[in-house]
Amino acid sequence: MAEQQKESSASLTSTEAKAFELAQEAVMVKSVPVAEGTPIIKGFDFNTGRDLDGIMAAAMTTGFQATNLAKAVEEVNRMRRWRLSDRPVKPDEDDDLKDPAVRAGVKATIFFSYTSNMVSCGVRETIRFLAQHKMVDCIVTSAGGVEEDFLKCLRPTYLGDFNLKGRDLRLKGQNRIGNLVVENRNYCEFEDWLNPILNKMTDEQEADKVVWTPSTMIERLGREIDNEESIYYWCAKNDIPVFCPALTDGSIGDMIYFHKYKRPEFILDISGDVKRINDIAVRAPCTGMIIVGGGVVKHHVCNANLMRNGADFAVFMNTGQEYDGSDSGARPDEAVSWGKIKLDAKPVKIYAEATLVLPLLVAQTFAKDFHDQRAAEA
Repeated sequence: MAEQQKESSASLTSTEAKAFELAQEAVMVKSVPVAEGTPIIKGFDFNTGRDLDGIMAAAMTTGFQATNLAKAVEEVNRMRRWRLSDRPVKPDEDDDLKDPAVRAGVKATIFFSYTSNMVSCGVRETIRFLAQHKMVDCIVTSAGGVEEDFLKCLRPTYLGDFNLKGRDLRLKGQNRIGNLVVENRNYCEFEDWLNPILNKMTDEQEADKVVWTPSTMIERLGREIDNEESIYYWCAKNDIPVFCPALTDGSIGDMIYFHKYKRPEFILDISGDVKRINDIAVRAPCTGMIIVGGGVVKHHVCNANLMRNGADFAVFMNTGQEYDGSDSGARPDEAVSWGKIKLDAKPVKIYAEATLVLPLLVAQTFAKDFHDQRAAEA
């Protein structure tokens, strides 16, 4: 080929030949061999079937966000496999943690957080599965992430369309969440359910000097709903604390607003919860974070882990970008700079809409092990 290029350039003027050589040098930069062992890009071959495990295994060498999803699967499995026995015994270690058998039973504390839209949509069932089988240790969500779960226990949410007109829906007493539709009557039934509970909580506060926090209120509501379809029913049953520092930012806040006119003595203390979640992080020998979405649910978990000089494992999943300086779109490396993720951690961010990838992530981690174990025991 080089001989052909020389022949083709022989008939050119000196100016054209020089330009030709410059262009050739620019295009044909000599390659330095890629490091030996570097994975080769190759996707899943559907001639072999429709195997989910095979598809997900091929994601690692597919590239782009498929590779990030595969890395996130590895990161979640790493945080789930971690045991205290993976670390050498420290000289100042508590005596009860020096026993090898005890150390082999101490796991990482997993913080799981998500925004309200994850409960509004069908990802709710994925989250409920994790709570039902006590696969996470601590949950953080927004006000909608709490109330939407209870609303669905009372009445359904329907599939609509992103293009439904807001004016038309308003006149029908319907509300749109993306391409979902929630009727106003859902909130009326929610109010009828919640108001008596608020009254009982206020009575208990006065009689028994109970100090309600968002997390203890959510636990109470989880016990009151008594519905196995509920995320927070299972959280209450399995002693999984649920934190919601913005609990008043939604329908629950509206109910509390009206309730305060009737019972102004009612108090909801957020300071107790910030101590509680920070203590969970500080006392954990190892922590992992799985954060779906941004805003307060992302920062609240990260900030709790700052108190222990960073989480050991982290997976972020959202569509946010970092160009505007928001924490929602910030990459994990920014959290490293704040001490919210450890210096030697291998965090992963998936740039993707969570309804597409969170079920796949759970399928290849928590659910895979759960069903593999069930099959082995059968």
